[in-house]
Amino acid sequence: MRVLYIKSDFLFLFLYYIVGYRKKIILKNLELAFPNKNQEELLTIRKKFYKHFTDLLVESIKSFTISEKEITKRYRFTNPEIVNDFYAKGRNIVLVGAHQGNWEWSINMPLFFDITVFGAYTRIKNKYFDKVIKNTREKFGVRGYKTSLFIEMLKENIKNKIPGLYILLSDQSPALSKTHYWTEFMGIKVPVHTGAEMLAKKFDMVVINYSIKKVKRGYYEATLETLTDNPKEFENYQITDKYLRITEENIKQQPEYYLWSHRRFKHRDKVPEKWQ
Repeated sequence: MRVLYIKSDFLFLFLYYIVGYRKKIILKNLELAFPNKNQEELLTIRKKFYKHFTDLLVESIKSFTISEKEITKRYRFTNPEIVNDFYAKGRNIVLVGAHQGNWEWSINMPLFFDITVFGAYTRIKNKYFDKVIKNTREKFGVRGYKTSLFIEMLKENIKNKIPGLYILLSDQSPALSKTHYWTEFMGIKVPVHTGAEMLAKKFDMVVINYSIKKVKRGYYEATLETLTDNPKEFENYQITDKYLRITEENIKQQPEYYLWSHRRFKHRDKVPEKWQ
């Protein structure tokens, strides 16, 4: 890891000072999300983001060879009993989270949870790399399914009474054609994913959020929080809103560790009249 972090330092210099990878997009996102911060503060966050981003890249590469012992030491769940207790009661779980800290190392969930963990992945055109990445993400027990097959797999498991935990990172923009709900995120009206809530209500699944904190370089802690174990009690989109408020608070605590390089607010000028 020490060698990889040395490489990360050089990669940071290259991306930040020479290439300027998505500098304008990152700064614009920060300006929108933190309107009360001055330019100097925003530039400081941006620079820290780049340092974390290159660390994340080398940590993702390390995923190919990292051992069970090392990943358990570097990436731990502080309260896995929340998941395990619901599993003991025979409940299925939707696990929601955000692109904060290092989400790639959450492949070690099965080392902490008693329940079978299922994750969705986007297939890569190159068959060799697709197989390598899939094998890496499944090396500790996660069962990966193509995104297009994920819902059908979940339905089949429910039908056959196979308990499972289903990972759904829900903080990126959905396609406008698939958007059912617009609401504020970091003070900006945006389209949001509602799939986790819809599935939870349809199949009476527990909804748990996991928040990732970066403790120090190369070390993370993920904390679980039950959003609801009775989703049908909630009005439409209340669970989604609850998840978003938690995500906002986590971003504000460690803003440099959120994935600012994607265009999270790109549809802010396309809000339908219904949601304005």
